[in-house]
Amino acid sequence: MPFAHNGDVSLYYQATGAGDDTVVFVGDVGFGSWQWGWQHRAVVGPFESVVFDHRGVGRSDAPPGPYSVADLAADLEAVLAAADVSRAHLVGAGLGGVVSLALAHDSGRVRSVTAVGSGLTGAPMDAFADPDDRAALRASTERLLSEAFRAEQPEVVEQIGTWRAEEDAPERVWRAQTAALEGYEPPPLYEVTTPTLVVHGTADAQWPVDGARSLAEDLPRGEFVAYEEAGHLVGVERSRLVNDRLVGHVEAHSDS
Repeated sequence: MPFAHNGDVSLYYQATGAGDDTVVFVGDVGFGSWQWGWQHRAVVGPFESVVFDHRGVGRSDAPPGPYSVADLAADLEAVLAAADVSRAHLVGAGLGGVVSLALAHDSGRVRSVTAVGSGLTGAPMDAFADPDDRAALRASTERLLSEAFRAEQPEVVEQIGTWRAEEDAPERVWRAQTAALEGYEPPPLYEVTTPTLVVHGTADAQWPVDGARSLAEDLPRGEFVAYEEAGHLVGVERSRLVNDRLVGHVEAHSDS
């Protein structure tokens, strides 16, 4: 199994496909790799795809917390180096969007960023639930999705709950990763000149949509796309539309 190393921390990653450019998926607080099931397949083919586990999640090491955005950005940079990624297009969800923008500020190898259900203002709602408490896990999952989606696709809601029970991080890691956002001071956004697509659902209860809109407006090369009445997992609810915009954004900023 491939691992990257940031000091003493080992980070599991998986690279799939081939291409001159690589799309790297950077996860949200506490979630396992299930969260990228809807986007991963959309980019494999024209691009290489890299999915990795944040520290504390899946097969990556789980050092004691709290963690910082700087820690997680350094982890991401270690994954890029280990996977021999010279031209990275970062797709970050929630916390992953913050980490992606932090690395884009500091690294010349980031070609584009897509921030999904993310922003720099406000504290995200706690979505942790005991994996052995299926009622609590389902209630937590339902808060991530719109009422309309839950009614139309209850089987997907159930499947996400199953994946979360199997793959999500333990509570102490949720706390350690959430702590990375507390008191985080982002760099001046005018200095982040990387092309950034900010994708958000207007019914996102995790990150306020107004914060995402402001983020896009404050970035020199920011673009905001809103999906009406979609929840935090907008990449699940509007997967086809989100994937089209994601691939188009990567293609527009690719040399291939």
